[in-house]
Formats: sequence, structure tokens, C-alpha cells
Amino acid sequence: MVDLETGLEFQVQRRAGSNHADVQPLTPKDTAIMKKIYNGKWSWKRRAIIVISEDEKIAASMHGMPHGGGALKNNFPGHFCIHFYGSTTHRTNFMDLSHKLMILKSAGKLEKYLEQTDPYDLVNAYIAGLKQQDRNIVYMISLQDLEWEKLLPKIDNIRISRMEVLPAEDVGDQLSLTVPVELNLQLKGIGGKTFNGEVILVRFMPNEQWRVDSINFFEEIGLS
Repeated sequence: MVDLETGLEFQVQRRAGSNHADVQPLTPKDTAIMKKIYNGKWSWKRRAIIVISEDEKIAASMHGMPHGGGALKNNFPGHFCIHFYGSTTHRTNFMDLSHKLMILKSAGKLEKYLEQTDPYDLVNAYIAGLKQQDRNIVYMISLQDLEWEKLLPKIDNIRISRMEVLPAEDVGDQLSLTVPVELNLQLKGIGGKTFNGEVILVRFMPNEQWRVDSINFFEEIGLS
């Protein structure tokens, strides 16, 4: 398998899994390469990958956290998960959004997805991009190009606990939209906080992609 961002390759063995693949690095060398991909620290962060099986190349997503059981002498304490398009988690019958975005990214279809999605799914994708600290995802959704290398590491975790959604017919041809949200955040050096506020979206034509006003958003959550 190949990590899309770094181009680093390593081999894995499928251990189990039906809703998604539970896999483990094949050798200690493969474990070392995987840990290098994650900058030396195991993480639940999703990454876009390409799985190579014989002559097939398949867009996929992985996380980098050892858990559960493992059966190889590979210096990897357990296994990790690979998701393909349509894979689900153990707890739900739905695709994990962060994995889905990484799979689309790996397949070269993320831009088209974001162009066509509704404003509320776009907000979900924006928050997922922040959670995964993925500059490419956030950049493709943001109205402004900010100093993502400085901002993203400040967000250890973020999730939407509530979002008010208007019916599609009420959105219509509007060029701006204010979405009330409640967010739970873990910020580096600050700790946990709850944000009750709004995400502002704009577009310049009714048939264009929505964009998040990131300057306003980061000011609102206290990271400007």
C-alpha cells in the first residue's frame, strides 16, 4: 500500500474484518515505515492511501492506531483498519465521513464531491478536515487560504454536536448562508471548550460550490 501524501510504501497482511479490513504491517520494517508516515507517533488520524493487490490499485483510507489483537512478530502491538468505499465502522451501518473524504481524495474525486454537495454536508466535511488536520481538504472548502500549517495543529479534536439544517427549498439560490452549530473542541494549550455560534458560507453563483468563511470561523472559536 502507498501513502498518498508521502509516497511511502509498506506491506500489510489482512487479519480479519468484514465491514472493513483489519490489517497489520507484515514485518518490523513495514511497521517502521508506517510510523514514519505518522511522524513517529501512532494516531487515529485518517490518511488517503492506495492499496495495491496484484494488478489492482484501489483508493482507500487508513488510520494509524494499533488496537486489538495481532499475530505477527512485527513490532506492531495489534492491528489497524483500512476502509474502502462503502466500508462501515463496527458501531454504525454508515461510512465514516473522514474515511470517505480520504477515499475520495485518493481516487481523485474529492473536488467534484465538494463542488456538488449541499452546504450542510460541506460544513461536515470542513469540520472533518479540521479534525484530521488535512490541509488539502480544508483548503478546498475554505473561502480564504490561511496559514494552515500553523492553525491546524492547534486543533487536537473537533466535532459537531448540533447543527440546524434548512430544507433544500429554503436555501434556493441564496449566495450566503449562516449555519448555527454547536461544536465540541479540544484546543492545544487551551483544553476543551464548547462553541455555540455560526458557520458562514458563501458562493458567487447559485450553481457554484459553497465556501466556508474561515477567517470568521477561526475568530469565532478563538484561534485568529
